[in-house]
Amino acid sequence: MKMPWRGVALLAALAPMGRSDAQFQRADTAALHRTLDSLAGAHRGIVGYTVHNLDTGERLERRGDETFPTASLIKVSVLVTVYDLVEQGKLGLDDPLTILRLDKVGGSGSLQFMHDNATVTVHDAAWLMTTISDNTATNLLLDRIIIRRVWDKMEKLGLMHTKVHSKSFLRNASVAMDSSVKYGLGVTTPNEMSRLFELLSNGKAVSPKADSAMLDILAHNENFEKLQRFVPGLDVPHKTGETNQVRTECGVFPLQSRIAYCVLTKENKDERYMIDNEAHVMMARMGEAIVRAWPRKPERATAP
Repeated sequence: MKMPWRGVALLAALAPMGRSDAQFQRADTAALHRTLDSLAGAHRGIVGYTVHNLDTGERLERRGDETFPTASLIKVSVLVTVYDLVEQGKLGLDDPLTILRLDKVGGSGSLQFMHDNATVTVHDAAWLMTTISDNTATNLLLDRIIIRRVWDKMEKLGLMHTKVHSKSFLRNASVAMDSSVKYGLGVTTPNEMSRLFELLSNGKAVSPKADSAMLDILAHNENFEKLQRFVPGLDVPHKTGETNQVRTECGVFPLQSRIAYCVLTKENKDERYMIDNEAHVMMARMGEAIVRAWPRKPERATAP
């Protein structure tokens, strides 16, 4: 498996760097907790979050172990399973996937507009699934890897509540219909999904090489409407999701220390698909508060 050089840089940026906890600046977590809870409490919907400094151990949460619908956020678990199978030699990133007419579904993505019988590689599909949340690409991958393998991989990582239920827009083929009806495409908790990003950051989701490649893909996510909205100048590995009453985002802010975060919402009153959706604005303010709580990395001096 070829590992993109930028992925190597990202994993290095997200590594502990061999420093002790005392060498990382800590936040005023009480003030941050008040800010996040104030934003969550004012929201017309249910909000759960986890914020975990992977280098100092500082941790904040609200409804951390409560299950939430994921929307497209669950595609991170699909990505991890794909790379796990590649690591085992059971799948190749260059393996072709043929796009049949019956494979095409609506919503996010561009593969639905490709001509019938076009082909993409496993890597292409993984990239599109993650960066633009392509639903047809997701379904092609789930057909190849089998949904239950995603369950098995998450359970091996200790993420017992993180499940993908069906292919996108094809709930009638759900492997867990009752849960699918309740949660939609997938389900997780704030603690479990932030834990998955922690494992990726530490090179322990699959392997350092595979995790580095996945972080690179996640850092190219093109959705910046939620926690990224007021966070300029950072390459943030993250994934988002949304349905009418659901808005989600999880990722890792690469500051002086590494901040894994996950914000999940459900039962939102504002169902509009626009940048100033109430949940989007709330999540944007949360992202802004989290990034301000800890210092960024110092700028490196450049040679004249």
